[in-house]
Amino acid sequence: MSNQHSQLYVRAKKIWGTVVKDAPEYPLELKLQLELHKQLLNLFQPGTYYYYVFNIFQADFDYVSTGVTNLLGYMPEEMDIHLFLEIIHPDDKPYFIQFEQRITEFFKTLPFEKIPKYKMQYDLRMRTKDNRYVRILHQAVQIDFDETNYYRTLDVDTDISHIKQDGIPSFSIIGLDGEPSYYNITETNTLTLSHDLFTRRERVILKMIVENKSSKEIASELFISHHTVNVHRKNILRKADVTTPIELVCKALQEGWV
Repeated sequence: MSNQHSQLYVRAKKIWGTVVKDAPEYPLELKLQLELHKQLLNLFQPGTYYYYVFNIFQADFDYVSTGVTNLLGYMPEEMDIHLFLEIIHPDDKPYFIQFEQRITEFFKTLPFEKIPKYKMQYDLRMRTKDNRYVRILHQAVQIDFDETNYYRTLDVDTDISHIKQDGIPSFSIIGLDGEPSYYNITETNTLTLSHDLFTRRERVILKMIVENKSSKEIASELFISHHTVNVHRKNILRKADVTTPIELVCKALQEGWV
């Protein structure tokens, strides 16, 4: 293990240790928990993805899905926290530490009942087993916690290389069920509530656009007319100040709107 990687692990583990003091009292029933919380997360997968359960107390993975092989080339049993940290692009490792620090600070201030109403997301470049770099969108939510400890998170990493090819990593904390959101958080700024450009229905449709669903598919899933979907799409493009769906998807990811 390189000295740089060892230092990154020590720093990250110290951050995670501020939100958990005790080991989980029971093993996670993975199949039930994953299927339930994949729905609750309001996650989207605009590309190849894998998901995993991160045990904060142990600072390692409880479970890694087989999708990691398609995305990064590693077998699930190979992927532990040490490998994960090692393959982050060297230039993005400081962002990773910064984002994890801001996340822990935020969740430590949340009332207990609001913990499941937030997801966090940021993007990083990761090195594949064949030594290519892909840009992943990392999304996570708390799934195992009590009044004093955060035990586990459910995380989804999605390949967005085809959408965001360059630029610095961005980080957002997104409120669910009507909770406020905080977009494009930086190291120096304080958490400021973000003005929501979109209505709740527009935000649902924006998520589906990012998932590359057609107007026909959106209309079918939401039980609305094709015409209504097209009206929403035009309004979303106008509010986002873009002219094409590709520009919309890129800006949505860059600004952390989904």
